Amino acid sequence: MELPSLAVAVWMFLCFCAPVGGYPNGKVRKACTSMIPCHGGSPQLSPEHTITVNGTQFKPGDNIEVSLSGPDFEGFFIQARDAEHLDGPAVGSFLLADRRLSQLLTCGRTKNSAVSQTSKIKKKHIKVYWIAPGDAPKHVQFLATVVKKYRTFWVKIPGPVISQPDVLSPTTPLHATSEAVSTSYPVSSLSKPFSASGCGSMKFCIRNPSNCDPESASCFFLSFQKEESSVLIEMSGPSEGYLAFALSHDQWMGGDDAYLCINEDHRVHVGTAHLTGRSRPLLDSENALEDVSWRLVDGLLQCSFRRSIHLPAYKERFNLDASYYIFLADGEASEGGLIYKHHRQPLITDGLYDVTGPPQDIGGSRSPRLIKAHGALMFVAWITTVSIGVIVARFFKPVWAHSFLFGKEMWFQVHRMLMLTTVLLTSISFVLPFIYRGGWSQQAGFHPYLGCTVMALTIFQPLMAGFRPSRHAPRRQLFNWFHWSTGTTARILAVVTMFLGMDLPALDLPDSWDTYTMIGFVAWHVGVDVLLEIHSYCLIRKVEVIEDDRVQILQSLTSAEAEGHLFKQVVLTIYVCGNIVFLVAFLIAVNKI
Repeated sequence: MELPSLAVAVWMFLCFCAPVGGYPNGKVRKACTSMIPCHGGSPQLSPEHTITVNGTQFKPGDNIEVSLSGPDFEGFFIQARDAEHLDGPAVGSFLLADRRLSQLLTCGRTKNSAVSQTSKIKKKHIKVYWIAPGDAPKHVQFLATVVKKYRTFWVKIPGPVISQPDVLSPTTPLHATSEAVSTSYPVSSLSKPFSASGCGSMKFCIRNPSNCDPESASCFFLSFQKEESSVLIEMSGPSEGYLAFALSHDQWMGGDDAYLCINEDHRVHVGTAHLTGRSRPLLDSENALEDVSWRLVDGLLQCSFRRSIHLPAYKERFNLDASYYIFLADGEASEGGLIYKHHRQPLITDGLYDVTGPPQDIGGSRSPRLIKAHGALMFVAWITTVSIGVIVARFFKPVWAHSFLFGKEMWFQVHRMLMLTTVLLTSISFVLPFIYRGGWSQQAGFHPYLGCTVMALTIFQPLMAGFRPSRHAPRRQLFNWFHWSTGTTARILAVVTMFLGMDLPALDLPDSWDTYTMIGFVAWHVGVDVLLEIHSYCLIRKVEVIEDDRVQILQSLTSAEAEGHLFKQVVLTIYVCGNIVFLVAFLIAVNKI
């Protein structure tokens, strides 16, 4: 998908997650068991917030006031559990004290057994009431997860333990579980920059542009180096936000194994995610990566990590000794690590690759082949064949009036052949995006709507020509007017549609190149058209016979026509050569993306 394309753009990588802070509205039922916000990263170790209650004992049916307080926080999640089995289900239910700040959730089979925030508005104090159930355990402890901001959070902050009467207090102190702490891993800074040495011989590399240097400010680099039962992965590219790659069974987003390096306040967080359809990725709360290191310098983001080839304990991580399509994407990230949709088409390998197999040094394309073909065919049709066909019909009737081809005047046969070629190329090109997208694209702005209009006019034009009246029929002038206006409208809309399509993410041509090329072509065509119009006018004036003794006829009609025909043929030759230059330049640009 961004003007002039008006596109919103596909693929993916908005970091938004189900639980706690990932849902500002607090609908976090997926966090009921672990109480871990699915933000990636590791929880803080020293809680800043405290849980207090208004009593130390309870009986079934009692209401216990529970308060959570501390420095400003955005999200929270409160439960009560059996103090002797903190991994068990939630116990009891809650009542709200302020419905503007808190809401009830149902965890497991117990209704209203948890409380969370209603919005990201900052708060310092939350109060709720816990209702003791009839089958309450002997000891109950309150736990809370608190989100200060997206990646600053505490998990299962321990609260007071309350007990039923005549029951001894637990002898073992109860603390917050270390369940989430195990997700942390050592992180260090890269000691040296990445290098392309060994690509194709010792490690599997993907580079864009091809053969670029990872230290270059415009190089996207991804390498895999097998080391016994693990793979060392390096990823680098110009990005102030995030870099990400994904392993996929096809060339579509969905069901993929993704790895992200996110710039968070001049520090890099490295995490994993599983992509489901085109929805926002769920960052994993547990990380299977080792030896994580990173480097930020001059707008270049580099991260390195190691993972085992097989990870049976992580069902959503793919085995690395199989073949996959590989995606490489970049985009912006906000403060707190929230990532946004990539602003251009991800780089996608042109085939399936096994990164643990024989080392290779490959590139990729940011534009699918079907979209490349769509753009190329439309350019050939509306920049080359249509333009030449119009020039021939408009100015070459007198030049080729006495030349015949297959029993018809040559200008007509050439015009018809070029226009039918345009219809054929446009029809083929028209269906390619639908094949690629599998239907209508909702993110391409006005481009597909104008494209359908052009396609309709393209089909209507030859159908109308099939009912062309004879040359001297009364309705011939009306036909000529409709034929010209339909064709001109189609050409104008086609050029506008190409302007809009060139900057769409699926065919993101080099910046400014596409605009300048299209402006250059339009100026070239209009200039040639105006030149031939002026020449025709001058030729008519030159051979006009005026019965006035004061006007001297300078040349005969025959010699003037011969001179005019030669000029038009020279101009047509130059015009065709110019169109070919524009076409070749476009095809070269398309082949490079």
